[in-house]
Parts: sequence; structure tokens; C-alpha cells
Amino acid sequence: MIQVKKENGGKFRVVIEEKGFTTQHLVSLDDGYYEELTQGKISKEELIRRSFTFLLEREPKESILTRFDLKVINHYFPDFEEKIRETL
Repeated sequence: MIQVKKENGGKFRVVIEEKGFTTQHLVSLDDGYYEELTQGKISKEELIRRSFTFLLEREPKESILTRFDLKVINHYFPDFEEKIRETL
């Protein structure tokens, strides 16, 4: 289960719970990148949820950075932006 909660200043707390184990992540998302990826078609929380779904398909939750800017995903996984746009 992926829970996304908005915090202050473009930051979101993400809690991932799988098989009784939990990880927490703090993710930054600026308005420009949000608009570039989604054109406002989904909420910021939904974008982050889909981004974590994308990540969990590629690596275990324990391998996901505990703090990062959403833009950094594309550096590790160059198909990230394309895959997110396909889900809109």
C-alpha cells in the first residue's frame, strides 16, 4: 500500500507498507515539473503515487531513497517520464 500525504512547500510524505514492513520517504515536487509531466490531468498526490508504483516495479522499497526530488527518478530510470505520461 502506498500512502501520500502533502506537507509544506511542495513536499510529500510517502509511506509504503508491504508484508507488514514499512518505509517512509520525503519527496519534493515543484509546480513546473508537475505541469510538465501531467499538464494538470492528475493531482500531485496521484503523480507521486504513480511514481512510486513505477519505482516498486523496478526495485524493492528499501532501495528507494528516503529523501529526493521527483525529477531525480528520470536520472536512474530514463523511461520514467514516458511511462508516467502513458498512464494519463
